[in-house]
Amino acid sequence: MVELKAISKYYGEHKVLEGLNLDIEKGKITSFIGSNGAGKSTLLSIIARLIRQNGGSVFLEGKQLDSIKDKDIARKVAVLKQSNFLNIKLTIRELVAFGRFPHSKGRLNKIDNDIIDKSLEYLGILDIQHKYIDQLSGGQRQRAFIAMVVAQDTEYILLDEPLNNLDMKNSVSIMKVLRNLVDEMQKTIVLVLHDINFAASYSDNIVAMRDGKIVKCGRTNDIIESTCLREIFDMDFDVREVNNCKVCLYFR
Repeated sequence: MVELKAISKYYGEHKVLEGLNLDIEKGKITSFIGSNGAGKSTLLSIIARLIRQNGGSVFLEGKQLDSIKDKDIARKVAVLKQSNFLNIKLTIRELVAFGRFPHSKGRLNKIDNDIIDKSLEYLGILDIQHKYIDQLSGGQRQRAFIAMVVAQDTEYILLDEPLNNLDMKNSVSIMKVLRNLVDEMQKTIVLVLHDINFAASYSDNIVAMRDGKIVKCGRTNDIIESTCLREIFDMDFDVREVNNCKVCLYFR
């Protein structure tokens, strides 16, 4: 479990997060939703220890995050940020192999290569593993980066807008992969998502944020409700149920 206690973050006099308390359930998909500037990515970065909070504490399975060594964090938590720019020439396989670094320190053995193979196959890119990253479509590129995260073989996976710039088919495919990682491998996945319907369809829990605060958090069915969504986004939603899944209409 990840526990956040009284987390605050500010830049100068600007408060980005203010006194957040949250427990993230293990073995589930938890999605952070909210408008731009709500503080979702900042909160994810604090959990990933990419940036430091100004107040409060993060606990990973009962241990204060700041007290855990970097090498131990890298074996427990994998992170993928929005921007995945690389200025070096790499094949897909070489990129995915980076995920094994916390375990192999660059000296890949048979176990490492087997895990790389399985990660490539799991993301459906084994057949193009020798293509260079700069030759890939947006969907293929995102699959490669997620395969790298899967190869890191951590209990916790943190993804900041993993569907950014993907078309519908690729977005569905990525979300199915993430759902399977939780259901088949018992991973704990925390996402920042902008598409409310993907959050509704694939998440176990939702954390709704606005203006640096947590407005609502809980089971997906409890959050995907018109009154609750209006409070979060300040707009009207028509929530309907289709095949036992809630769908939000908000285009009119």
